[in-house]
Amino acid sequence: MDQNLFNDICLRQLTFSGVHEGETVVVLTRGGERAEYADAFLWAAQQLGAATYHMRLPSPASASGAWAVGDSGLGNIPRAVEALKDVDMVVDCTFLLFSKEQFAIQEAGTRILTAVEPPELLARLMPTKELRERVEIGAELLAKASTMRITSPAGTDVTYRLGMYPTVSEYGYTDTPGRWDHWPAAFVFTGGADDGVDGKIVLSPGDVLLPFNTYVQTPVEITIEEGFIRDIRGGAGSSGLDADLLRSYIESFHDPRGYGMSHVGWGLDERAHWHGLTQFPGGMGMELRSFYGNVMFSIGPNNELGGPNDTPCHFDIPMRGNSLYLDDELIVDAGELTVKEMRPVEKR
Repeated sequence: MDQNLFNDICLRQLTFSGVHEGETVVVLTRGGERAEYADAFLWAAQQLGAATYHMRLPSPASASGAWAVGDSGLGNIPRAVEALKDVDMVVDCTFLLFSKEQFAIQEAGTRILTAVEPPELLARLMPTKELRERVEIGAELLAKASTMRITSPAGTDVTYRLGMYPTVSEYGYTDTPGRWDHWPAAFVFTGGADDGVDGKIVLSPGDVLLPFNTYVQTPVEITIEEGFIRDIRGGAGSSGLDADLLRSYIESFHDPRGYGMSHVGWGLDERAHWHGLTQFPGGMGMELRSFYGNVMFSIGPNNELGGPNDTPCHFDIPMRGNSLYLDDELIVDAGELTVKEMRPVEKR
């Protein structure tokens, strides 16, 4: 994307995020990654009258080959953490989520926006106030529920006992002290009680495996008891390849907490494409987490919700055509939202 166009969309984003004169905005990058992001956000912050600077961390010393969450690059730099706690907003171009350093920065009142997706995707999925309103309606419904049940024609039937953890809304910008969001995003989620997820999830071809950034090719049956995965196997008539890959990945962390159940919720952005991985390779798959009517469950850490599981093993799996019930009320019906206020205008 042309740098001037990128500057303009970053200016729109920071305007949504309430940046104004008298604030201080820091852009955080790592190594040589996303230098053009830093330039665009620094320019945009200046146009809005904010003081701004770029904090560039070194590249990781080594790579494990796995997407291990929770390593912020700030663990051995307490002065950097203190500096970030002392500003109004951090634009995170590194992915701080699940790290104790991010939690400390948020607790100090600094709001954080993560931006790591390709510029063209950021431009197409620019946040809107209307989408925020719909996301917040979903969050209100989810926050009041005591149970969630997910079913599918493939055989999924799993129940989450809710109420132990807060509900989180993501709509792609942040204008509230201490709040984190991810651009682009449009979904709501919470977590089941640590021992309160039971049943079976059956992945079908076309469901999404993140961070593999691939689509499921063969059915996978996942058995869950008391909040932990007890069995992963290929579905009937399947070669079992996707099940083997998922199981092997979790095992590579040598951490039994990787089998724990993380967050769960649904997507609301009708502009997001299920086929997005074919258009924008190299991102983190945020479009796939957000596409309208997907039901997404996650494996691994729940510390972003205040839980005890901080394993670096994390998987997000958005699923198509599933149904989701809150306290026996149908909220997502085979991939279609049933609550009028959560639908885009053209679907009402």
